[in-house]
Amino acid sequence: MRFFFYPTSVAVFGSFKKGAIAYEILKNIVEGGFEGQIIPVNPKGGEIEVAGINFKVDEKLEKNVDVAIIAIPARFVPSLIEEIGDKIKGAVVISAGFSEVGNLALEKELVEKAREKGVKIIGPNCAGIFGVHANFFGSFEVRVKKGGLALISQSGAFGGAALAMGNEEGIGFSAFVSYGNAADLTESDFLKYFADDKNTKVIALYIEGVKDGRKFIEALRYATSKKPVIILKAGKSKSGSKAAQSHTGSLAGSYEIYKAALQQFGAIEVEEMEELFDAAKVFEMYEKGGKKVAIITNSGGPGVLATDKVERLGLKIAKLTDNTINELREFLPPQCSVKNPIDLIADADYERYKQTIEVVCKDENVDTLLVICVPPIFIPSEEIARAIIDAKCNKPVIVNFMAGELVREGIKVLEECGIKNFPTPERAAKALHWLNLRKDFNE
Repeated sequence: MRFFFYPTSVAVFGSFKKGAIAYEILKNIVEGGFEGQIIPVNPKGGEIEVAGINFKVDEKLEKNVDVAIIAIPARFVPSLIEEIGDKIKGAVVISAGFSEVGNLALEKELVEKAREKGVKIIGPNCAGIFGVHANFFGSFEVRVKKGGLALISQSGAFGGAALAMGNEEGIGFSAFVSYGNAADLTESDFLKYFADDKNTKVIALYIEGVKDGRKFIEALRYATSKKPVIILKAGKSKSGSKAAQSHTGSLAGSYEIYKAALQQFGAIEVEEMEELFDAAKVFEMYEKGGKKVAIITNSGGPGVLATDKVERLGLKIAKLTDNTINELREFLPPQCSVKNPIDLIADADYERYKQTIEVVCKDENVDTLLVICVPPIFIPSEEIARAIIDAKCNKPVIVNFMAGELVREGIKVLEECGIKNFPTPERAAKALHWLNLRKDFNE
């Protein structure tokens, strides 16, 4: 399936009036910097200008291309696949109006025509695909920056929202695929593909239901043996299951069966979108964690919140050695607490943070560090960010800078060095939880 995410040529079928889906996809491909051949196709022909580039609109596809992106009325899609099947390797069918509205016969005809021609189908009723490392943005969703997360989404709208949220969270993506009704290629096919994709470091899957449980379990087993897989499962309740069925035309199935499979193969199940990105962020930064956590803070309240969350998640507040406590006492003001959590008090500066991180990092009882900063107005957050970056520490350091304008510049400094911020103590603690789970993966 590499041609879908690293294509050298693409044809887009549909209306190219401004605001039409095919036009918006074409615009995204052009503005995203795709360097391959781009062919707009519409029976009316003509010319269009997109992002300052003039394109001739072909009345029919005459040349061979890797991928066709199709956004035409559903009833015409099977005959189009029959017409162009010898000229394409795969098709992304954006068009809705198939099994999700009960039109099973039309979807069956689409798949039959595609298989006769040896064409792979993504969709129908989907939002498209991104091959980010190929600068290929074959979707009407917001473009994203290059990185290591492959996002597989059954729902196009969820996928779009997740991409936008990923941009806000500073996530880099390797790929995105909205697979809709999964008439041909399914979540299982994408799990296996991204497990072997060199640019993908972490796989995230939003799933409502699957059509072939055995195939899914085999794909899950394979993918989790290669890299972290994060799963957000919708349709867990009876009402949610019914909603999922009406949404995608697939069966949501028993949640207990899914849960058992996820646990068996070491997939990370999350409950909410923000958790999906928190898990992705921590997996992008670190290979493994551990249960024993040291918390370093300049504010007692957030330190207590982090401590509560760490213990509720089954992690442990590390018991610092006497050597560590004595070394901390040598340079910290007497008002500071040197027991875990370590409270550096409000006026903690660059040197206090840096030295404390380095001393605590050497402690044999500490697996990971959670560093909290709530800066007073007289200490720039970027000063503390540089202390974290400069501190010599070979253990995972999870950072919680809060909040808003006070920490914006500090977070920017951290992100430039590949350190992600977790905006609350609880989310930072949960990131440590995901990281601790990751150590069981066979990578």
